[in-house]
Amino acid sequence: MSGRSQAVRLPKSLRFDGDEVIAKRFGNGVLLLPMDAPFALMQQALSEFEPDFVLQREQPPQQPRQEFPQ
Repeated sequence: MSGRSQAVRLPKSLRFDGDEVIAKRFGNGVLLLPMDAPFALMQQALSEFEPDFVLQREQPPQQPRQEFPQ
């Protein structure tokens, strides 16, 4: 390690097209995304959902709040 940075050597099967990646830490792991299209993976994952998919979740009742004076 020089300059306190690290390098990652990837197998050919995981090779990126570009020369730069975005690195994001998640807990003990690191996610590498191509710099040229960082949201492509997310778009690909979202396309796997059915068009009529709706995420249902329990919402607490809305709290009464005072209005701001105008």
